[in-house]
Amino acid sequence: MNIFQNARKSIAILALVLLLTFTTACGASPTQSISAIKPNQSVDYGQLAKGNSAQGQDFGDWVIKASQGLIKDVYVRDNNKLGVVISPKVLPTEVKALAKSLTQGFRHNFPNRDLTVLVYAPDKDLILTTHYDTQSKQIEYQMPS
Repeated sequence: MNIFQNARKSIAILALVLLLTFTTACGASPTQSISAIKPNQSVDYGQLAKGNSAQGQDFGDWVIKASQGLIKDVYVRDNNKLGVVISPKVLPTEVKALAKSLTQGFRHNFPNRDLTVLVYAPDKDLILTTHYDTQSKQIEYQMPS
């Protein structure tokens, strides 16, 4: 990969970080009907809708649009859990910065609650989880075991 491609990807990541940090999905268009997941139901990844609330659906749609191709798929559950599938364009060294940006944007749109962001590789394997604690205002990063 040459320097120009690397710089372009870094600029795209930075733009996404800024977008997620300083904007909200509040102005998004009305949503279509979505399917909710029943509590305690085992669900395969392919069965998930983008959100199980209108606000979650709007935020999920906005993340896809704002990511400029860096995020392939997204879901929001109970307005406190965000899952994203990254594209192959995201370098392994950029995953943590992207997860932090997503956590900050998620916190901005869903304030005053503990949040979880799950980052999946393009093959849909979990690669990173962040937990945001409202009391400590800290983000904890966790790699799958």
